[in-house]
Amino acid sequence: MTNSFLAGTMSLAVATALFSTPGLADGSKLDEVLARGHLVLGTGSTNAPWHFKSADDKLQGFDVDMGHIIAKALFGDPEKIEYVNQSSDARIPNITTGKVDITCQFMTVTGERAQQVAFTIPYYREGVGLMLKADGKYADYAALKAAGSSVTVSVLQNVYAEAMVHAALPEAKVDQYESVDLIYQALESGRADTVATDQSSLAWYMTQSPGRYKDAGYGWNPQTYACGVKRGDQDWLNFVNTALHEAMTGVEFDTYAKSFKTWFGKDLTPPQIGFPVEFK
Repeated sequence: MTNSFLAGTMSLAVATALFSTPGLADGSKLDEVLARGHLVLGTGSTNAPWHFKSADDKLQGFDVDMGHIIAKALFGDPEKIEYVNQSSDARIPNITTGKVDITCQFMTVTGERAQQVAFTIPYYREGVGLMLKADGKYADYAALKAAGSSVTVSVLQNVYAEAMVHAALPEAKVDQYESVDLIYQALESGRADTVATDQSSLAWYMTQSPGRYKDAGYGWNPQTYACGVKRGDQDWLNFVNTALHEAMTGVEFDTYAKSFKTWFGKDLTPPQIGFPVEFK
């Protein structure tokens, strides 16, 4: 009787655990999305090259392309997406409340955020970079650093701006501006020798004026960007991870590489054939 009682107790415990685990009692988000017939993607609309409107009012950008990759993996059709236009502070709440299936919105991975949502594998590594005029007096980062206090850096106004710049150029003068447009204008007018901001923003800006600007060749302050999904649904997380992984390393690489070239102006080296690079 003791063994029978224990077996019954264990069965009850297992059943309770299964049906109290998010995503198992009601099925996976994967099944829900497939049954619905389209993906509900949370993203923004005001930050090029990540998510912004084209001249014909169509949402576009690198984050949006990540959604296309996931939708194609789901339905064979990258356009089967319903967009939820959200502010940065709505990214996590909209995941946890189920308003969106997934958020792809230049969201930096942190330990604090990972307690609230489940992050996918990274799809981009951000960092701070320096942009120069192509015909300016400084050739690259080494020249900027050697010039010391003679260099003026334009940067977006922030309490951390001086510390951020001085991590790369300890002696440089730092001029802070209230908008992104103004930091570029400072470089163009000669008030600044270089611009310091997100490398993705610099890459996008340089693609808009080919040959006019150049990357100084140095990056720092790395941040990981990943999509976020609701915690507790491993099937859904595994599926999205598979879609993103194969876009960066497998069958959909050409799609990912085309997007990377469009928004950042850089050609990616195709994954090496043979032994999987992830295990080297």
